[in-house]
Amino acid sequence: MRLLLTTDTHVPKRARHLPAPLLAEIELADLVVHAGDWVDTATLDLLESRAERLLAVYGNNDGPGLRARLPEVARAELAGVRLGVVHETGPAQGREARCAARFPDLDVLVFGHSHIPWDSEAPGGLRLLNPGSPTDRRRQPFCSYMTAVVSGGRLTEVRLHELPRRA
Repeated sequence: MRLLLTTDTHVPKRARHLPAPLLAEIELADLVVHAGDWVDTATLDLLESRAERLLAVYGNNDGPGLRARLPEVARAELAGVRLGVVHETGPAQGREARCAARFPDLDVLVFGHSHIPWDSEAPGGLRLLNPGSPTDRRRQPFCSYMTAVVSGGRLTEVRLHELPRRA
């Protein structure tokens, strides 16, 4: 099972549209995961219409229209992998321990908010992933998203994709 992980799309505030490489990945994914800060419902509509399956949450920049359609925390079992999605996890310092305590029933937690790519493992084995933002790099050298594969009850082939700068 192929996953596409994204977050903090901020359309149309940070970009007019999603980058073409990200849109192309939707067609290849069995599951698209979005960890919030959509900003507009049109982007949610777009991903819902193109994704085979979507697992998504709202973020701190998402208004009532998105909050009415999305949960704060989402969960799914994927071929033996217990996956969760949330927008905010708090400061980087102490993140692993804090998330392991909050989500003891998960194997993988996808989060957003910081726009900073993140891949770590908490004591006890919880894998924490932040794909960065495909539209707003903030202090990062590039915009990004992630792909991964669920196989044999494990998350494998986690890859951070760097996006070219917009013209």
